[in-house]
Amino acid sequence: MTVDSAQLSALGDTTRRQIFELIAERPRSVVEITRQVAVSQSAVSQHLKVLKDSRLVRAESKGASNVYHIDPHGLGQMRAWLDRFWSKTLAAYKEAVETPPEEQS
Repeated sequence: MTVDSAQLSALGDTTRRQIFELIAERPRSVVEITRQVAVSQSAVSQHLKVLKDSRLVRAESKGASNVYHIDPHGLGQMRAWLDRFWSKTLAAYKEAVETPPEEQS
């Protein structure tokens, strides 16, 4: 599975997406995340593993626990992948807008 596929798959789950969005607001520990979502702490840990394996988040040791942050490298890779589609879409839109009405079918 490519990183792009792993990232899209990871974010395909509603709970993981919610956890990702919480971490995007600010770095958080497992305990903080568990207080915000409707799943157990062990389930949060499993979701974080998937997000970490897909390079969407990274863990930083802080005392006896980990604090999770957005992984800028993995997210940048995903953004670059999505930007390819955005660039193609903008180019097609530009062409459509600049084509005189009589040439459009």
